[in-house]
Amino acid sequence: MAIIVDLDLQLARHNLSVGEFAAAVGITPANIAVLKNGRAKAVRFTTLDAICRTLDCQPGDVLRWVPDDEPDMGAPLI
Repeated sequence: MAIIVDLDLQLARHNLSVGEFAAAVGITPANIAVLKNGRAKAVRFTTLDAICRTLDCQPGDVLRWVPDDEPDMGAPLI
């Protein structure tokens, strides 16, 4: 199972830096980097709620599932 966190596209759409986003969500920039780089093992629902509130989006806009046998091709182009 591979859950991919697609924050880069959302941050670009909202013209937010990692530091601004981290402050708005209430977590450290280092933890944002862990999410963006795919090293997170879990995300609290309160953090996911803050991410969605900050980005005015749904969880599916920042999280996607890729089967283990398929390579990650990056975020879809929208």
